[in-house]
Amino acid sequence: APAGAAMRTEISTAAAFVTRLLRAGGGIGEEQLRCFRECLQEALREHYKHHWFPLAPSKGSGYRCIRINHKMDPLIGKAAGMIGLSHERLFQLLPSELTLWVDPFEVSYRIGEDGSICVLYESPQPGRKTTKPVESRTSCTEEWRIGRSSPSKNYSIMTVSS
Repeated sequence: APAGAAMRTEISTAAAFVTRLLRAGGGIGEEQLRCFRECLQEALREHYKHHWFPLAPSKGSGYRCIRINHKMDPLIGKAAGMIGLSHERLFQLLPSELTLWVDPFEVSYRIGEDGSICVLYESPQPGRKTTKPVESRTSCTEEWRIGRSSPSKNYSIMTVSS
């Protein structure tokens, strides 16, 4: 299967998540949101196409990571520009610190520098018998609504230099 097909679920999960954050901020029409989501998916597909390694899912993770850290992620910025949203407006609508990891078989995010890591999508890797213990993580489907997670649980992330 071409990488594009392989990445579809992960990319659409990531794009839908950012779109949901924008929708929660209010004031953006559904048509604009749909356009934003499609533009972001396209931008991610383009950005990831030679950096997607299902046999080594963590390889290139830093390259694929979507990051807002008082600077707007260029891919989000680009998609927002398509619907006429300024960076200033984006910063009002999105968390000022957001990290989104889009890896083969797993999409996860963290809000704030010491927030807990929340898994948006996880699928077993083909050929892997063991899956990671899920109980080691907070389930935080609604945590982003609060906007600030409790700093009691910290996870150290292995940074992979690509």
